[in-house]
Amino acid sequence: MMLFETFKELDRISSAFFSGIPEPALSSTPVNLYRDDDGYVVEADLPGFDPSSIDVSAEAGVLTIRADRDMSREDHGERWVVRERSSARVVRQLSLGDEVDLDAIAANYRDGVLKVTLPVKADALPRKVAVAVGSSAPEARAIESTEAEQESSDPKAEPAHSVAS
Repeated sequence: MMLFETFKELDRISSAFFSGIPEPALSSTPVNLYRDDDGYVVEADLPGFDPSSIDVSAEAGVLTIRADRDMSREDHGERWVVRERSSARVVRQLSLGDEVDLDAIAANYRDGVLKVTLPVKADALPRKVAVAVGSSAPEARAIESTEAEQESSDPKAEPAHSVAS
C-alpha cells in the first residue's frame, strides 16, 4: 500500500512540474455502448468539458468524439497546494456498421455525459415473419387469391366452396 501512495505522490509532483506544457496530452474517455429497439446508444464520460468544445462526426464507417478541456489560465500569484485538474484533449473512435443511418445520428450533452444515438436504417431493422400452417403456405395462398380474383371479376360465376381443415 505504501508503494502505491509513493507512486501516486510522484505522479502528482511530475504532473505539477510538467503542467506548463502548452499542448494537452491526448487521452481516451470511457464509453458505454448498448443496443435498444431503434439502434445503438453511446454514452461517453466528459466531465468538466465545455459543450462548445465537443465535436461528434461520422465518416467512412467511424464515429469520432473529440473534446477539449482548457484548464490553463493566467497565474495571478497563486501558490498551488494541489493542482490535479489539467487541460485535456480527448479523442474516441468507434467503428460503425453498415446498418447505421448516418443522416439521423443525434448527440446530447448533459451532466458531464455525452449521449450519441445511432439509429439503424429501416431496412436493417428486424422484421416479424408470419408462420404459415398447413395449406396457408405462400404457394397455396397465391393460388387461392388468384381464384378469388377471377370469381370477383366474373359476376355470373358461382361462388367457390372450400372445406376448412
